[in-house]
Amino acid sequence: MAAKVDSETIHAELRAEILHGSHRPGTAFKEVALAGRFGVSRTPVREALGRLAQEGLLERGARGLQVRDITPEQLMQVYDLRVLLEGQAALEAAAARTEMDIIRLEGLVERDRALPDPDDQTRLRTNIDFHSALWSAAHNPILKDLLDRLATHQIHAPSSTLSIGSRWGESLDEHAEMVRAIRGRDGSGAQETMRRHMIEARRIRLSLFGQIGLPNG
Repeated sequence: MAAKVDSETIHAELRAEILHGSHRPGTAFKEVALAGRFGVSRTPVREALGRLAQEGLLERGARGLQVRDITPEQLMQVYDLRVLLEGQAALEAAAARTEMDIIRLEGLVERDRALPDPDDQTRLRTNIDFHSALWSAAHNPILKDLLDRLATHQIHAPSSTLSIGSRWGESLDEHAEMVRAIRGRDGSGAQETMRRHMIEARRIRLSLFGQIGLPNG
């Protein structure tokens, strides 16, 4: 017997798709089409879409609810906050991590290194996996909630900075460096590596805005 599809299931699936870059900014989410896709009435779909809008993943547009867009200025504000909060998460993870946290983080680095020339969407998805695991390793639910919310804003960027030049390989090296510091309970080392990691991502994003003629503010 097939499992019942409810608003919670629909919300979780659509949220994951948006976070992983499956739907570009401006993509319309239609109740009728989604009800047909999930084999349900429009009521649970409407509830799920309402939650996604509250979380800032959808916004009201000319065609109804659609995947939210973000201005360059807003995106840079997200980077500025992540530089601070991601560094704090790395610092706290070095003190609070468990052996299972280390096993998970090391496994994610190994998995990502083994990927054969991943596409932009895959790089975005696997990067989210790693950062989310690191936030969890800090065992600070308030901090993780804040970073989860910031991440939902950043996924609306036009493309990932991880596909620029050699950034993918460099990013994985930095992930590995963070994990070594966290394993060794070197909080200041983990924090500084994370700060450099996020500052470089911010620098690349600014350069991309300049190339396409968008304001860098």
